[in-house]
Amino acid sequence: MVSKRGKNGLGQGKIYVVSTPIGNLEDITLRALRVLKEVGLIAAESREHTMKLCKHYNIGTPITSYNSHNQHFKGRVLLKRVKSGLDIALVSDAGTPGLSDPGSRLIREAINANITLVPVPGVSASLTALSVSGLPSDRFIFVGFFSNKKGRRRKELEGLKFERRTMIFFESPHRLIKMLIDIYEILGDRYIVLAKEMTKVFEELERGLVSRVLSSLKDDKIKGEYTIIVEGLNERDRRLCVIDN
Repeated sequence: MVSKRGKNGLGQGKIYVVSTPIGNLEDITLRALRVLKEVGLIAAESREHTMKLCKHYNIGTPITSYNSHNQHFKGRVLLKRVKSGLDIALVSDAGTPGLSDPGSRLIREAINANITLVPVPGVSASLTALSVSGLPSDRFIFVGFFSNKKGRRRKELEGLKFERRTMIFFESPHRLIKMLIDIYEILGDRYIVLAKEMTKVFEELERGLVSRVLSSLKDDKIKGEYTIIVEGLNERDRRLCVIDN
């Protein structure tokens, strides 16, 4: 049972790291709903976005923003409130907090402050896309977002040229084509899966070689964040890379 003022109203509170839907509002666990109702405060990446979720499930818990713009100041405020006995739920706009979002900073600060963290697991965009990719999932590497600077992004991709595990990337719509071109030029014409609008009405999964996926993309349809699943280096490609180098 979560307490709005910590255990018996005394001592230090806890931070619940709560996974929320990535699209369909039904992508949330019963436990997550209970925790969101019982904590004293919800720290959200976007207050407006989380308010829609809470309204849908009749959750009246106060919501405050915690994002990349205010994390330096807000993090100290939140930790102080937890130390005073308040239980807080940390949520991102979609999926599991701490994966390529500002929540990771608050989680580290909480660990350093000896504050108890309680994971409330649920949906994750990366694992959701991987589960239907058809690529090996026994071993994979989560990369997340690359740098928005071309030179640094290409250098980071160079470091993955010999990676044999399946790779998972996130990318924004305005950098998607540039990212795929870099993958093609540096990693080769790998098999990829492009996922967008996952669990939503217009969910799309595009599978095939990078070259084919690139040729099928239309600028007016590139919207929302994408999850990209990329094939690891196979034996044939490994031999070619050795010859090239």
